Amino acid sequence: MAQQAINPGDVAPEGTPGTGENVCPRCGGSGTIDDGDCPNCGGTGTVVEGIGGA
Repeated sequence: MAQQAINPGDVAPEGTPGTGENVCPRCGGSGTIDDGDCPNCGGTGTVVEGIGGA
């Protein structure tokens, strides 16, 4: 099974238990910075973060 690529702003691959999508804090959800893809979210506008306060 191939490992899923993650963006620098993601804490884990999508679908990992205990995680969920959130708006990228760097681009504010637009997916772009300075007319290019946001390097934090890879242009998606979302990042995968841990949930639940663990």
